Amino acid sequence: MLDLVIRGGNVVTPDGAGEKDVGIQGEQIAVIAAPGTLDVEAKRTIDAKGKIVLPGGIEPHTHIGVNVPDYWAGGRTEVYTQPPESASRAAAFGGVTTYIDFAGNLPLTAGQAPPADPIMGLVDARRRLFEGHSYTDFAFHYILAGAVSPQTIGEIGEAIQSGVASFKIFTTFFARCPTGHLWEIFKEVSKNGGIMAVHAEEDDIVTYMEEKLEREGRDHGSNLHLAHNNISEDISFRKVTRLAQSTETGIYFVHTTAKEGVAAIAEARAAQLPVYGEALHNYLEFTSDDYKTDWPGLAIHTYPAIKFPEDRDALQQGLVDGPICTTATDEWTTYKSVKLAGDTIRTLCGGHAGIETRMPVTYTKLVSTGRIGLERFAAVTSTNAAKILGMYPQKGVIAVGSDADIVIFDPDLKKKLTMDDLHADSDYSIWEGFECEGYPIMTMLRGKTIVRDGQLLGDAADGRWLSRKVAPSVLAQPTV
Repeated sequence: MLDLVIRGGNVVTPDGAGEKDVGIQGEQIAVIAAPGTLDVEAKRTIDAKGKIVLPGGIEPHTHIGVNVPDYWAGGRTEVYTQPPESASRAAAFGGVTTYIDFAGNLPLTAGQAPPADPIMGLVDARRRLFEGHSYTDFAFHYILAGAVSPQTIGEIGEAIQSGVASFKIFTTFFARCPTGHLWEIFKEVSKNGGIMAVHAEEDDIVTYMEEKLEREGRDHGSNLHLAHNNISEDISFRKVTRLAQSTETGIYFVHTTAKEGVAAIAEARAAQLPVYGEALHNYLEFTSDDYKTDWPGLAIHTYPAIKFPEDRDALQQGLVDGPICTTATDEWTTYKSVKLAGDTIRTLCGGHAGIETRMPVTYTKLVSTGRIGLERFAAVTSTNAAKILGMYPQKGVIAVGSDADIVIFDPDLKKKLTMDDLHADSDYSIWEGFECEGYPIMTMLRGKTIVRDGQLLGDAADGRWLSRKVAPSVLAQPTV
C-alpha cells in the first residue's frame, strides 16, 4: 500500500510532460505510471486532473535573517531581514520546497579580511538558527569575503567534504575579494569539487561612477544602473570566466542583469566551459525606467541594478535559449520603511521580497506566453538549480527515489496579486497588482502536504539542512 497517489495530473518528469500517476511512499517518490495502470491501494489519493504536477521549486539565492547595514536602514542598527520561519512560510505558499541561503563572515571595510572563524563552525552556527524554524529544506552557500586568509582557504576542502558545495564571492562592495586571493580560492574549490557563486561587477568602474554621480548631483537611486552598469558586468564576467578557465573552476553567476552578461555566459558555454547564469524574476519584469515611477519605484531595486528594456529582453531570451539556467530572487525581505529609508546610489536598501512570487511570475512571463514549455519551466525553477548546486537527483525532479517534493500548479487560476495573497513578514510587495496566469495550489515537502488551497499545514520544524555535492559532469562542461 502506498501512502499517497497523485492521479491524472500533467506531470513534468525528465522524460517530458504528460498525464501520469505518481505514487509516494514515506518521503520519496515510489512509482510513476501511465494513468489508470497504477493498480495499488493508497491511504490517500489526490485528483490532479487539469493541473500541472511539478518538482518542488528551488530558490538558489536568499538572504534570510541577516543584519541590514545601517547605511541602508536609515542609520538604524539591529535591523534584520525576515527570519527563517516567515521566509520559508512564504516560500511554501509559492511552491518552493528548498532554498539556499548563506553562511560566513563579512568584512567591515573593502579589501580587508573578516574574522577568520572556522568555516564549518560558522556553517553549524547558521544551521542552528534555521533548524526548527523552517517549513522547507535549506542549505548554505559559504561567503568568502575580502582578503581571505590562507587558513580559511585551507579549510575549503574540508567544507566541501562536509556538504558545503558552493562558495560565494563578490568582486565589488566591502566584501570584494582581491584577484590574487580569488585565484587561490578558485584553485582550491576546483581541486575539491566545489562550485563558485559569483557576484561579478568591475569595482573600479562602480566606485568611479558612484563618485562621478555624487559630484554631479545625480546620485539619486533612480540612477543606480549608471553606477552598476553594463560595461562593468561585461568586463567582470569575462575576467572571472578567464580566471575560472585557467583554474578549471565551475562558475554560477548570480543575478545576471545585462545583455552583456548573458552574452559572456553564452560565449563561455559555447567554449564548453562550466559556466551557468541566474536571473532574478524582478529583472524579467521591470526596467530602469520603473525606478522613476511613484510605485513601485525604487522598491524594485536589487543590486547590482535593474537596467534597460533590451537587458530585460536578453534575460528573458536567455531563459528561453539556455545561457541563463535558473531563476532566483536574491530574497531580502524588510518592511517598507527600511526598504525605502535611503534613496541614493549608496543608501538605497538592496534586496527583493520575492520568494513567494517567483514561480507564478516566471510561469506568467514565459509559459503562458508560449515562450517556454513546462519542461523548461521545471528546469529554470527547480531542476537546473538542483544539478548546478549539488542536490540532484534528491531534489529538483519527479523521479523514482527522489524526495517527494511536489507542487501542484493550477494553470487556470488567474490571480491579481494583493497583499492578502502573500505571506512574507513585510508590509509591501512590488508584485501587488501583477496578473498571474496560473498559481500553485498545493506544496508537498518529502511527501507531507505543507500548503493546500491557501492553508498552511506544515510545521516550522519540517525543514532540514541539505548536504550537497556537485556532480563532476557539472564541473567539466555545461550540462544544463
